[in-house]
Amino acid sequence: MSIVKIDEKKRQKAVDSYKLVGTLPEKSYDNITQIASYICGTPIALITMLDYNRNFLKSHYGVPFNESPREISFCTHAIQTHDPIFIIPDAREDDRFKDNPLVTGPMKAIFYAGVPLVDKGGHALGTLCVFDHEPRTLNEHQVSTLIALASQVVNLFELRRQNIENKALQKNLLKKNSLLKEFAGVVSHDMKMPLANIITTTDILKAKYKELLDEKGLDYLNYLKSSSFSLSEYISGILQHYESDNLTIDQRDSFDIHDLLEEVEDMLNHDYKTVIHLPEANHIISCNRAALHQIFINLLGNSIKYNDKEEPEITVTFTEDNDFYRFEVIDNGIGIPQDKIDKIFELFSIVASKDKNGNRGNGIGLSTVKKLVANLGGRISVASVEGEGSTFSFSARKQDIPTQIAGPENDTSAVKN
Repeated sequence: MSIVKIDEKKRQKAVDSYKLVGTLPEKSYDNITQIASYICGTPIALITMLDYNRNFLKSHYGVPFNESPREISFCTHAIQTHDPIFIIPDAREDDRFKDNPLVTGPMKAIFYAGVPLVDKGGHALGTLCVFDHEPRTLNEHQVSTLIALASQVVNLFELRRQNIENKALQKNLLKKNSLLKEFAGVVSHDMKMPLANIITTTDILKAKYKELLDEKGLDYLNYLKSSSFSLSEYISGILQHYESDNLTIDQRDSFDIHDLLEEVEDMLNHDYKTVIHLPEANHIISCNRAALHQIFINLLGNSIKYNDKEEPEITVTFTEDNDFYRFEVIDNGIGIPQDKIDKIFELFSIVASKDKNGNRGNGIGLSTVKKLVANLGGRISVASVEGEGSTFSFSARKQDIPTQIAGPENDTSAVKN
């Protein structure tokens, strides 16, 4: 039986990475030791991890204790073998163990078989082992099964470490996201006032020095004002995107859908060139009004801006079932190319180069809409025919549901034009 030269510092570092030593029993591990005991016909089965100065028993079937001194551990020898399993048929006849307190004492550990638990880095963390109070051997089937069970223990170890790493990553991402929101908020607010001053100053220059400027000079001022407005809209979009996290399903008001939609129409459709059809019947719903308002601002605003027809037309529909409010925004605008339709809800994704007024979008609005719909417990989808128009379908959950089953609805259907 060949002996492995172990780098104990690296091995111990690997053991520490799983954060298992000292933890309470878990059924997933106890199930394995129970099966190992049954398969091998032994009264004792253990899952061990060799710590600095102790042998910690993550699962202990058949013994009342959960740790023992490392210097008397059979597993210390087992992890030093190159072989897939370490077997001591009769410890009383082995010079390494015959005087061991585990052999001579009340545990009466006469037979031992241990499979090293080796991680992906090649470090033996501990063993899956079985003991008996009398000499014996294992047949080929028992040996292969014990080795297979040990592999499953290592898989459980790896899943735990991956979960630990994922939680640490999630915590780090949440912290970074919080800092990013704070940064975006501070920068955006700090930039809006200078932009407002630039826009106001541009108007003053045009009014006061109009007669002194040639056509190109006036064009420069118009370009400066237009660019300032675009940047201001961009900043507002970023603020709305990050602030949308604060608009959730828990914040509910009872309100009239017609009142909400008419308010949005008055804000967007200044020249009333676009015909907007609201739902025929009026409804009082209970939902987050601010979130729904922002959703319609974005969807109706896009339908108005990206419409090349002589008679622009938008239809808003409403239905409801036991669980969801369902809305559609249907337009006869420019439509969305099929190769871009899957990306329109991604942040900073831009479909059309310019709207009908010649302004370039910033790719923030629909990403914000998707976040808001998800916050309302719903889902959004789109169907579109390029050159004919688009239909955005989205839902909002009517009532809160328990956390363990909460989440966006599973309906991905969309109405086709």
